[in-house]
Amino acid sequence: MDKIIGIGNALVDILAVIEDDALLESMNLPKGSMQLIGKDTLLKIQDLFSRMKTHCATGGSAGNTISALAHLGAAPGFIGKIGTDEYGMFFRKHLQQMKVETRLLECALPSGIASTFISPDGERTFGTYLGAASTLQTEELMPEMFAGYSYLYVEGYLLQNHELIERAMRLAKEAGLQVCLDMASYNIVEAGRDFFDHLITQYVDVVFANESEARAYTGKEPHEALEEIASQCSIAIVKIGKEGSLIRKGTQCLQAAPVTVTNVVDTTGAGDFYAAGFLYGLTNGYSLEKCARIATILSSHVIQVVGTELSETKWDEIKLNIDTVLQA
Repeated sequence: MDKIIGIGNALVDILAVIEDDALLESMNLPKGSMQLIGKDTLLKIQDLFSRMKTHCATGGSAGNTISALAHLGAAPGFIGKIGTDEYGMFFRKHLQQMKVETRLLECALPSGIASTFISPDGERTFGTYLGAASTLQTEELMPEMFAGYSYLYVEGYLLQNHELIERAMRLAKEAGLQVCLDMASYNIVEAGRDFFDHLITQYVDVVFANESEARAYTGKEPHEALEEIASQCSIAIVKIGKEGSLIRKGTQCLQAAPVTVTNVVDTTGAGDFYAAGFLYGLTNGYSLEKCARIATILSSHVIQVVGTELSETKWDEIKLNIDTVLQA
């Protein structure tokens, strides 16, 4: 099995279910988006959360994907930066417990926090204070960090640092790795479309996008967007919600059906878990159809809980479901 190393913002998620979306408007957070916030806004949110029931979990897009891969026994790695505070210790301890090979740097700033608002329909909106995560420097990335891996998984949220994300991809390519990019959020794509285009055409082998991200990148609807993205890389995936996902590699194109979920609690991590499932299949040499089915299994389970932490019983159920797919 090939190994994957991820790079992303090392964040701790603080999650809260809200009664309606008026709260998002009062915080100037567009529903379904990820917005970077400063310390003043963070303090307002923390004051608000102090009067609400919240849940704490390790997060960050790449962090979620790598944790899910670890649960499947993939022995992945992770590159990121944390503070020397309780949240940083929480993040490091969790990854180490999962047997993730951590390449975590530290600084004096507070660790990054993703304040996550879960709407009644399960949609999630992030107010993200990057803190220490944003101080990962280009010169801190070393060639030896990528040794022993076959894939680099990059979250699009790193786009705020062009030099960092490009150096990571360049070092990965020089080490012989394939590069996988998740587009992260439609507003991130809208703000950095030209740079996304540069990265995809120059470095990226596998692209993950949902339909709003694909539309922001291409200006086209899912099927046409898939065609355009696939012309620029080896494998393109466009997730289309209740209709499943579209996958194209060269002349091979398929639509994977979704798993029916009657009780969507929280969509946090759905895309991250989809990527984990797909990459798990890819690194094991499975067909695109089986990769997509495994991806769908993982994403269908995580949207039934608040946050991205699944019980061991649920992971056992997921593994049985995967075995069924592989035997089909």
